[in-house]
Amino acid sequence: MLAKRIIPCLDVKDGRTVKGVNFVDLRDAGDPVELAWQYSEQGADELVFLDITATHEKRKTTVDLVKAVARQVNIPFTIGGGINEMADAEVLLNAGADKISINSAAVRNPDLINQLANAFGTQFVVVAVDTRLFEGKNYVHLRGGRDKTEIETEHWIKEAENRGAGEILLTSMDHDGTKNGFDNGLLKKINDQIRIPLIASGGAGNQQHFADVFQYSNVDAALAASVFHYGEIRIPELKETLRKQGITVR
Repeated sequence: MLAKRIIPCLDVKDGRTVKGVNFVDLRDAGDPVELAWQYSEQGADELVFLDITATHEKRKTTVDLVKAVARQVNIPFTIGGGINEMADAEVLLNAGADKISINSAAVRNPDLINQLANAFGTQFVVVAVDTRLFEGKNYVHLRGGRDKTEIETEHWIKEAENRGAGEILLTSMDHDGTKNGFDNGLLKKINDQIRIPLIASGGAGNQQHFADVFQYSNVDAALAASVFHYGEIRIPELKETLRKQGITVR
């Protein structure tokens, strides 16, 4: 059985991490490179950086970040945020990112998934999807869950897979930030319908939530931010808990 992956997520703005981080021995809680190194030392399997920089300086800042992380960290990392065209992806992959993640840009221009998969290979392309329940159905939302589209989440994920996505990162906006657990029902439903790996995101509050999402929905990976950043869950203990419940982890 493939090992389940544990993935911390870091929000980066202007080259700094923005969700406060509370590790004991951090020299600089805002330095994404320092954090990335800490997480790799703790046993994280991968990292995701979401760049929310909104300036025209963006590309240079992001490229510098990617180069610095690639030099320091030996686990795979994905970078997302503001990738709107092939050139954006190419420069980040060349700088050392292992994968790129696209979200709104893929919804606006689904053919971008095909282009990226054809140019770089499906294994480099992560399609991130923000979903929210509305009148009994899950719909794709944009701009961090603020804007509802008319696209049903299940349909969009199938389309993304067919177009060449190598992985889906699904965030339940209804669960995100609640710390009440992942949206296991939805995750299982989606995971049963696709062949590519699914990463669960949104709702992690304790170690058992990770065990639950793996056991119930059989997703390939689980992602969280604040519970890791604030030291509420440490990755070595989390992996030990998962092992004790018969879940294979690296």
